[in-house]
Amino acid sequence: MTKIAASDFRQQLADLGNRVSYGGERITVTRSGKPLFAVVPYEDAELLEALEDRMDLELARKALKRGDTVSWEKAKKELGL
Repeated sequence: MTKIAASDFRQQLADLGNRVSYGGERITVTRSGKPLFAVVPYEDAELLEALEDRMDLELARKALKRGDTVSWEKAKKELGL
């Protein structure tokens, strides 16, 4: 994964965007050498979302199996809805 300083990232945004979208490159943007965020191809982000959805589904199934459920009314109340 390519690392680039945030100040350089701002100056090279168009070029880096092309490298990510067309070249599949992954870029870590840093400040003072510490990672701030990553820029990845859209396909990578979609894969991450799909993996998170699958993990959430597995957790929900386990909770249902254990009987760890809450009524809709109680959930709304706890969430302030």
